[in-house]
Amino acid sequence: MLTLLGVAAVVVGFAVRLNPLLVVVGAAFITGLAAGKSPLEVLDAFGHAFNENRFVSAAYLVLPVIGVVERAGLQEQARTLITRFRGVSVGPLLIAYLAFRQLTSALGLTSIAGQAQSIRPIVAPMAEGAVEARRGPLDPATRQRVRAFAAATDNIGLFFGEDIFVAIGSILLMVGFLAASGITMDPIHLSLWAIPTAVAAFAIHAVRLVLFDRRHGRGDAP
Repeated sequence: MLTLLGVAAVVVGFAVRLNPLLVVVGAAFITGLAAGKSPLEVLDAFGHAFNENRFVSAAYLVLPVIGVVERAGLQEQARTLITRFRGVSVGPLLIAYLAFRQLTSALGLTSIAGQAQSIRPIVAPMAEGAVEARRGPLDPATRQRVRAFAAATDNIGLFFGEDIFVAIGSILLMVGFLAASGITMDPIHLSLWAIPTAVAAFAIHAVRLVLFDRRHGRGDAP
């Protein structure tokens, strides 16, 4: 029954509005110690979870770090930085990010950027700043539209870029499915055929970004 003290710690910690990360970690240590584990054994369990479970690493390390830097004013600094460059508009900015996202995803570096790591704290504020530098303060609808295009740019770059990487899960899944149906295919062939699709996706979204830039980034009316 003593192991249930960890549940009580979570309830009390959330009730008094303590830091959620500290509450969860503290509850884990309480449960482990109550179960007869030493502090080093509990710490070892955390290390094992970090190596084996991507959710733990994202939830307990990446997201708290993003929260801290945002609270320290990262979004404001990114927005201020881009407003100093009057020649930068939202279209070319997001097209450059799209190229970066597709190329890194094609190399298997899918976690190097993302919605939480780069879009929310850096890219979206910079896109907003690029529009504000030309149009002035944004109305809520336009601000949300800029953010949506920034998020969509990351999704498209990742989705169509990662299939070029030969060891990505989707490629291996298709190879396994075809093999089960009696069709043998080298993974590299599927990766090569993903390149034209990625190029087409880049071109189509780049055109969308150019049109968006002409409408919102050049000082025209929404």
